[in-house]
Amino acid sequence: MTPSVPRPELPPLPALTRAEGELLDAYLAVADLVGRINPARSEQTYGALRAAQALVARAIELRDALTLMHHRGESELHTATLADALRVLDGERRTFRVTIPKPPSR
Repeated sequence: MTPSVPRPELPPLPALTRAEGELLDAYLAVADLVGRINPARSEQTYGALRAAQALVARAIELRDALTLMHHRGESELHTATLADALRVLDGERRTFRVTIPKPPSR
């Protein structure tokens, strides 16, 4: 039996409304898909095509989460709280593939 390596404690997820949670989930799902589509990082057209097809449904979920927030009177995004939640949800890693890689050193 292999001894388990203790994982570092993650900070707790900040308190969010259900709609904010759905917003973050949908946003990260869209970011994951856009990262798979990114022509500067994708290697296969088929994988990018499948991600683009799935993007439509995820974009609708993102729109619906924002619509729900708006209809509930949540007119402002609490960016600091949402940014903290994105960090806890590994948002920095998940959005990295959306960026354009730096050119190789010469």
